[in-house]
Amino acid sequence: MADEKWKTAITDVKPNKIVMRGYPLDELLGRISFAQAIYLVLKGEFPSPEVGKLIDAIFVSSIDHGASPPSILAARTIASTGGELNSAIAAGVLAISRFHGGAIEEGQRLFMEIAKRAAESGVDEKKVVKDVLDEMKAEGKRASGFGHRLHTKDPRTLKLFSLAEELGLAGKHVRIARTVEKVLGEQMGKVLPINVDGAIAALLCDLGIPAEIGNAFFIISRVPGMVAHFHEERTRMKPMRRIDPENFEYDGPPERSVP
Repeated sequence: MADEKWKTAITDVKPNKIVMRGYPLDELLGRISFAQAIYLVLKGEFPSPEVGKLIDAIFVSSIDHGASPPSILAARTIASTGGELNSAIAAGVLAISRFHGGAIEEGQRLFMEIAKRAAESGVDEKKVVKDVLDEMKAEGKRASGFGHRLHTKDPRTLKLFSLAEELGLAGKHVRIARTVEKVLGEQMGKVLPINVDGAIAALLCDLGIPAEIGNAFFIISRVPGMVAHFHEERTRMKPMRRIDPENFEYDGPPERSVP
């Protein structure tokens, strides 16, 4: 009937009271981190301390990657025109797609398909990986989450995987991702390293995050970087400049130790 109420299980808001996933929001303030709150609102439950630490690291890993990625160039271009912050951030988010930051969902689906086939067939995991990659090659498809225009060994991947192992959270999907990297190298005669998107994809699979929201982890992570670039563009650069994605140099603080 038209007067029936539709349902939401996320947040209940009443006068002077906000309850998210059953927890009073004001009681969460100062008690959980932003990363833990994101996990809570998405999954409906608190992460363990180990999961919370890994989720936090995932968000830090993609917060910024310099001035040349499409999402940053889009945000800076809007800033250069005098556009408002929300317009610049919207443009940056809209630039995130299959070939830039959008490989997480496709990577998750690849790893989950391999895991499913291996479980159902009982065939050796490496054989399943080879079969899947052979099928993709025949169809002209590429494996999302592998290869990088700059890094031959993505330092973010190495750290995320080592942290997941240290926390006891590296499961079968991390193992599958590493197998895909190895088989891809054998097929192509060169190493296509797991990039940060592929690493995040494997970790989110092991954490039970649905693939259809996987790309959100890159989007959420990258927004603060966009804000920083927006502000720098507005405060350091002349308006309406032609932004060359290659002709820039870093002049920030020299490398320093983490306190």
